Amino acid sequence: MGRRNDFYFFKPSIPRSVRGGIKAQSRRGTFGDSWWATRWISVLESFNIGARLGRGRSYARNGQVISIDIDKGKVKSKVQGSRPKPYDISIHIKTISPSNWRKVSQALSHQAIFLAKLLAGEMPADIEKVFKGLGLSLFPERLKDLETECSCPDWSNPCKHIAAAYYLLGEEFDRDPFLMLKLRGMGREELLGSLGSINAKKGKGRRKAEAAPSPSQKEVAPPVESLPVDPTLFWDGGGLPEAFLGEVRVPQFPAALPKRLGSFPFWRGKERFMDAMVNIYAQASIRGLNVVLGEKSEGR
Repeated sequence: MGRRNDFYFFKPSIPRSVRGGIKAQSRRGTFGDSWWATRWISVLESFNIGARLGRGRSYARNGQVISIDIDKGKVKSKVQGSRPKPYDISIHIKTISPSNWRKVSQALSHQAIFLAKLLAGEMPADIEKVFKGLGLSLFPERLKDLETECSCPDWSNPCKHIAAAYYLLGEEFDRDPFLMLKLRGMGREELLGSLGSINAKKGKGRRKAEAAPSPSQKEVAPPVESLPVDPTLFWDGGGLPEAFLGEVRVPQFPAALPKRLGSFPFWRGKERFMDAMVNIYAQASIRGLNVVLGEKSEGR
């Protein structure tokens, strides 16, 4: 059934399929696992922009978003709709002034736990209290804090194309907690550099008062390894001991390292990134074991 307003009757549009579009990686019903990602989604859903968010979720999961470019205070995106030409999208987020960011940096520098978590790539759960204590907000609080524009003919704003970009941004926040700070005007390196500069000034006086290190405290240079007498041993190397590789076996949990690193930014594959990595690592482990054992792999 079509959609009717006071003047026109619209048939429901079917978006054109996209090859290599950006697909949401979150499981059904969620977009992001961290508190800051879900906070972003909850803020958007609190603006009461209706069923367009639902259509935007479908667009994000089906890979209709072609590109997303993120800079301070703005996001540029292209989303494929029902027309041949993709729609151009812009999202502008109100940034925090440099003077207020200096106040934020000063406040954060007094909390060691905040510094530790930020350096570990994690957004502290109480960081919003720091902003509120300064009369600021980390996340947009009102719809007017977000200025959006789409080249589609939809009369509503934000439309489903903008909503799709919103949801993919939520997933990217999950991967990169500093992204929200960047959209508010402060990049990761700038913030960490500012915090490091503040702490360096605090410690400057303490370092002057400290006594010079004793000779026993000075760093001892490592011993110089002598070269082998036989030059062929130097260039060709000696034989490896039998137990050099240790125990060789297929790991119990495949793709352990990618799981620690997290999802790939704006993944474009048909299969979920982590599912693909688990499958690749599982197959590579078996082939690697066969190589070490001198056995032939199947299909070779």
